[in-house]
Amino acid sequence: MNDQLPSFHALLTPEGRALLDEVRGTAPADELTVATRLRRTHPAELVSAALGQARLRQRAAAKFAAEDAERMFFTPNGVEQSTRTSVAAYRAARMKDQGVTSVADLCCGIGGDAIALARAGVRVLAVDRDPLTVAVARANAETLGLDRLIEVREADVTEVDTAGYDAVFVDPARRGGRGRVFDPEAYSPPLSWAVATALAAPRAALKIAPGIPHEAVPAEAEAEWISDGGDVKEAVLWFGTEPGLVRATLLPGPRSLLGRGLPDPEVRPVGRYLYEPDGAVIRAHLVAEVAEQVGGGLLDATIAYITADTLRPTPYATAYEITDRLPFNVKKLKALLREREVGTLTVKKRGSAVEPEELRRKVKPQGPNAATVFLTRVAGAPTMLLGQPAPVS
Repeated sequence: MNDQLPSFHALLTPEGRALLDEVRGTAPADELTVATRLRRTHPAELVSAALGQARLRQRAAAKFAAEDAERMFFTPNGVEQSTRTSVAAYRAARMKDQGVTSVADLCCGIGGDAIALARAGVRVLAVDRDPLTVAVARANAETLGLDRLIEVREADVTEVDTAGYDAVFVDPARRGGRGRVFDPEAYSPPLSWAVATALAAPRAALKIAPGIPHEAVPAEAEAEWISDGGDVKEAVLWFGTEPGLVRATLLPGPRSLLGRGLPDPEVRPVGRYLYEPDGAVIRAHLVAEVAEQVGGGLLDATIAYITADTLRPTPYATAYEITDRLPFNVKKLKALLREREVGTLTVKKRGSAVEPEELRRKVKPQGPNAATVFLTRVAGAPTMLLGQPAPVS
């Protein structure tokens, strides 16, 4: 990646910035034509770098605000691994509320979290060991006018002295040469090092994969699972807050559900309503807390679907009114959908090996109406539940 440094630095020159403005928004199908034209008056490497950066900025718009993405600089890994702005801003606000005024951001990447912290008024030391990534992070701090609050340093994070900072934030790399890494000790740096660093700091937050086993969460940490718009984005281990607390936070909002150590809900017959808990609630093992809120129980002891006889809206689960229950049988489902004139079919599944697209192909929904089918188990038996989203008061 370091052989790309000269091309990246060239983008920061007046010629490079002017070229970036010129290629902004270039469609992939037009890149060859645009590149051919621009290479008549600009170095070929600079043109390629500008078009590549324009492509990354377009991809980054899904995570960053459009006005930021159009000005910031990215690397392919940086776009892939960066925290979504809404999540980074929420985390920065939590740190600010804890009285944090300075943070050592270790494994800072292209600077997404450092930017959110600086915008919350927190002074940041942003550290990464890759020269190109550091150059990109520094350019982003300058471009967004945050360089007075963000110091970017190229170093091995394991050798950085974090004394003097109110908190440490660590975002270990969770991708290797073969793709995503699932073993926390295979993170770079390993989770054990990050935890030791966190325990030595006044406060700390460690960003981890949402699939981390609960038994891997240190007793000294608060564990928080965060979703944004219904998609689970990350888990965070907080140190210096409330050890042992488990929290599911939903964005936008934020809305946070706190664990109370409730026992697993009882299995009960299918009621009028089915509740599908948010992914962060499921990852945080807080389905029991939601079941208590809605007065419901589980369809099956091993599946995170809640059923109840009454509608009690909660932000932590989506409610559906169930109209039909039938054993798993594609022909019967097809006949029922034809009878109801269902042309728009949403397929959801838990505890079923059937793929949604495969089922849609087989039932061939047609008609003006919409429905949702749940492929699941009820007390161990493969079952189809047909319904529709419950009205929201």
